[in-house]
Amino acid sequence: MTVWVDADACPVQIKEILFRAAERARVRTVLVANHALRVPRSAFIEARQVESGFDVADARILAGLNAGDLVVTADVPLAAQVVAAKGLALNPRGT
Repeated sequence: MTVWVDADACPVQIKEILFRAAERARVRTVLVANHALRVPRSAFIEARQVESGFDVADARILAGLNAGDLVVTADVPLAAQVVAAKGLALNPRGT
């Protein structure tokens, strides 16, 4: 399982929680954004920067998504596509 984070609009506090959870649970966590991200050095956490553009980060997440992966996003259309691809979606508040 991989945790994908639509990081463009994800609050800093949520990212910090995800970083701690990735380390504790030893789960691969990938943050995708169209700007540079600062992430802690970890074997489980990676940041991927995509070019600017409408839904470019969403497309990158969907391209890497496998059934059973979790996507953290506030983007309802992306969440619908994740569920259709047999993934799980949560908003940053955990619902």
